[in-house]
Amino acid sequence: QVQLVESGGGLVQAGGSLRLSCAASGRTFSTYTMGWFRQTPGKEREFVAAITWTGGSTYYADSVKGRFTISRDNAKNTVYLQMNSLKPEDTAVYYCAAPDSRYIGPIRGNDVNYWGQGTQVTVSS
Repeated sequence: QVQLVESGGGLVQAGGSLRLSCAASGRTFSTYTMGWFRQTPGKEREFVAAITWTGGSTYYADSVKGRFTISRDNAKNTVYLQMNSLKPEDTAVYYCAAPDSRYIGPIRGNDVNYWGQGTQVTVSS
């Protein structure tokens, strides 16, 4: 069982930065690929970024490549999403996600076993 708690959302102007954190419970965190999704009203939850269990590989949606960076600290059971050069279209609720433990590649929503509660990110123009 894995529990995920996000933090770090907020309101920022376009061009600004935010860092999201996701704290995970459970002693098996270091064996899980971790990811971030986002969702806006009326739309499906969409993949943003993922990082494998050792941090050796990362995957990004095309819309955030070059602006967002996913990282993890297994000693702290935490995964991060550094978001730079934010745009109004990045406004969404961001969710931390854990699929099957040793997942490879961009994460499909149906493959997620654990979700966090979400944190709101609002980018003003």
